[in-house]
Amino acid sequence: MAMASSNTDLLFDRRWQRMLDRDPEADGNFFYAVRSTGIVCKPTCPSRRPAKKQNVLFFTSLAEALKAGFRTCKRCHPERTTPAPDAHTEAVERAARYLRKHAGDRITTTDLAEVAGIGRLTLHRAFVRIFGVSPAQYARQHRLKTFNETVRETNMRVTDAIYDAGFGSSSRLYENSGARLGMTPRELRNGARGIAIRYTISDSPLGRMLVASTDKGICTIAFGDEDAEIVSTLRQRFPNADLAAETPNTPKTGWLAEAVSFILSQMGEHPTAATFPLDVRATAFQQRVWKALQQIPRGETRSYSQLAVELGAPSSTRAVAGACAANPVAVVVPCHRIVGKDGSLTGYRWGTERKRRLLEAEKAAGGKPASGKKVALFS
Repeated sequence: MAMASSNTDLLFDRRWQRMLDRDPEADGNFFYAVRSTGIVCKPTCPSRRPAKKQNVLFFTSLAEALKAGFRTCKRCHPERTTPAPDAHTEAVERAARYLRKHAGDRITTTDLAEVAGIGRLTLHRAFVRIFGVSPAQYARQHRLKTFNETVRETNMRVTDAIYDAGFGSSSRLYENSGARLGMTPRELRNGARGIAIRYTISDSPLGRMLVASTDKGICTIAFGDEDAEIVSTLRQRFPNADLAAETPNTPKTGWLAEAVSFILSQMGEHPTAATFPLDVRATAFQQRVWKALQQIPRGETRSYSQLAVELGAPSSTRAVAGACAANPVAVVVPCHRIVGKDGSLTGYRWGTERKRRLLEAEKAAGGKPASGKKVALFS
């Protein structure tokens, strides 16, 4: 009897961990139900995980859970053995192709819905579900991408590049760039020439750490084995900026010193919060991904596909991966919490060994949340 009880406990613990990890391979193998809510879910359900093990029951089949009196979850639909294909994928793809082809034209929602072959509200919802952004945001991002590529890779004048990308005037570019380009078109063309960036390098549990700031906030957090290596990373990102180094012991202001202390706290057992802003600029979808990463509790991980599901855009796994790769502020935006579907450590810009150490530190801390005010992510 003792052996049978031990095996049952082991099976429960394995299922419990796979449920916490939202393991996609667990879907169909078992279901979990929560006594306090009376609901049965798939292991990958995006809803908040139950806090107490004693409130959870595991069932091998959905029929068993229904027979026990539980009702199906309205978020993960456990009655669906495989994810239902999005009925509007083709319509959204038609609309997206049309937006890319007619980037310089004035397109109304009615016109776009007619091209897609579905209603305006249905198109909007499906666009957000599949791409993670609205049709208007998608169009703006495409124009900005076209401008960015044109002005960097050709000898075209900035004014010509603005119109070639589909903006009606330079003012429209400025209106749409906002937090996305992070600099004026001419500054972009000149590699951020004239932009003042202060930086400091200090020791950290992950090796040498560089923290850099514009006059608006922290713009880069990078790690490396050698100082020259991480300064080179900063220079590649801002090739013609005016870089000024500050020593960690005698900074000109307390800004960078406070930032270093905050970032170091995120790697320890007692994370703290700070009030300084981060000058990190991104597309609307990247902002959504980065904010979602910050919502993952310390000590937990997600796969790219799981994060896409939590964002309500299950078809955007590649876009989620791209947003993680574009993250310029390591640790504060915790892209290290993304792992493979099987729990393996996937690629990390600063090395998988640093990723492993970060995750181990967070798990050892018991998932303690940061206290105090939150960091302002986007200025």
